[in-house]
Amino acid sequence: MTRRLTWLTRAGIALVVVGAALLAWLLLAPASLPPGVVGANGRIEATTIDIAAKIPGRIQDILVNEGDFVTAGQVLARMNTDVLVAQRREAEAQLKRATIGVGAARAQVTQRQAERQAALAVVAQRQAELDAAAKRLARSEELVRRGAASAETLDNDHARFEGARAAVSAAQAQVAAAQAAVNAAEIQVVDALAAVEAAKATLARIQADIDDSTLRSPRDGRVQFLVAHPGEVLGAGGKVLNLVDLADVYMTFFLPTKDAGRVAIGAEARLVLDAAPRDVIPARVTFVADVAQFTPKTVETADERTKLMFRIKATIDPALLRRHMRQVKTGLPGMAYVRLDPKVPWPASLAIRLPP
Repeated sequence: MTRRLTWLTRAGIALVVVGAALLAWLLLAPASLPPGVVGANGRIEATTIDIAAKIPGRIQDILVNEGDFVTAGQVLARMNTDVLVAQRREAEAQLKRATIGVGAARAQVTQRQAERQAALAVVAQRQAELDAAAKRLARSEELVRRGAASAETLDNDHARFEGARAAVSAAQAQVAAAQAAVNAAEIQVVDALAAVEAAKATLARIQADIDDSTLRSPRDGRVQFLVAHPGEVLGAGGKVLNLVDLADVYMTFFLPTKDAGRVAIGAEARLVLDAAPRDVIPARVTFVADVAQFTPKTVETADERTKLMFRIKATIDPALLRRHMRQVKTGLPGMAYVRLDPKVPWPASLAIRLPP
């Protein structure tokens, strides 16, 4: 008798639970949809971001835990930068050396220019000597014609003239050599300036690597999971943690051909999650696939073509997400409703009701 009562009691409790669930579903489920409004089941999704190391290195510290909310620019983790700091000191020393090299090269230019001026002065001196020798030779030739001077004197003056002319040519060659030295020194200045720019670029690159070793959040979001831990060595692009971008949350669902063809980008949508059936979240259609996502084996008949399904994405307003950021959870299933005809009013059951 006792066993029979126990069985009856359990059966009664089960009936009460089933009845309560049915009543709740009837009360909370949207009424029959009017023409121009369609619905389909979907799942809340969000853009995920991998926070990774730019260059190989060892993780020094991770400053967040799984589930933490983070803001744009917040430091999430730090990589060890001892090697980079040493490379920066080396680059700074190279920059100083290159800067000194520029000064030395410019001093060489000044010295070579002075040597060129001295060579020009020698040319002027030799030219004056040549002019004097030419005049002396002309007088000697005139005196020899008159018989007032000996041939030996003429020969001596002619030799002096040729020597002076050779001296002018040699002085001019010295000027050309001095000019070449000036040009070479100026090239050394350009090379030294290039070495300074190269050293600055190396220093900037190393500093950029040091800055990138501090991993920051690119936007507001929540830490989904940690991939690595302090002390681990990562390669270039090695993942440290994963973020969920809570400013880009949407529901993906599928509609058949006859409905998908009427969905416009920007159309109003309503989202109802299984976890919060009393809340109705407004959204906008931001994507309609132009290719069917799954297709029957044959689409030769009109009946088969109606089975084509197209992917739709309804995105929640980022401003609304920011106000309810700590309540946003991805992966939750629910229903998405789309208004195909903007003239059709939403049923009362799909009026916007946001969580407090």
